[in-house]
Amino acid sequence: MKSVFKKSLLASGVALLLTGCGSTTEAEPQPSSLETREDELLSACGEPEATELLEVAEHACYHAEYGPFETVTAAALGTTPFVDVSTPHTAYNITLPARSFGYGGAVNFIPEESGEYAFLLSRHRGLRIFNGNTEVARECRLQVPAETCDSLRTTIVADLEANVEYRLEFKAIFPQNAQFTLLVEEAGHHHEE
Repeated sequence: MKSVFKKSLLASGVALLLTGCGSTTEAEPQPSSLETREDELLSACGEPEATELLEVAEHACYHAEYGPFETVTAAALGTTPFVDVSTPHTAYNITLPARSFGYGGAVNFIPEESGEYAFLLSRHRGLRIFNGNTEVARECRLQVPAETCDSLRTTIVADLEANVEYRLEFKAIFPQNAQFTLLVEEAGHHHEE
């Protein structure tokens, strides 16, 4: 009788142990940072805005490839940026300074007019826009197709007020994303070739 009891107890213990281990499916990998999750949540630009942004990207592509260019180094995050990227139709080649983990930096932008602005980047990672300490809502995001422009990857749209100094913050984990091109164009402005 004792051996039957021991066998039953042993079998019950093994069954509980196997049940307690859970399923064998692997957990989904989580995005590496809050910024990555925020970029994924930013909605894609719908019509007719997407078509208009493709026209803006075509115009900006000319400047991304032929200039004028300005090379700048962003201020370290947490410091006051003095680099201004407000000159229209200018391709800013930005370098982010290294920080404890990866790279990060900020530049200033002051729009001449109130309205929607398109921030065109040569990388897929986005940006955050601040008015003082308040983050400005980004309206939508458009992945620039290679057939539209091979030099630009992402367009982010935000509604900004004239003559307000905005801080644009960028982060990167890998060195290849720490140097990129930024162009800022009025999203509703019609460009002539």
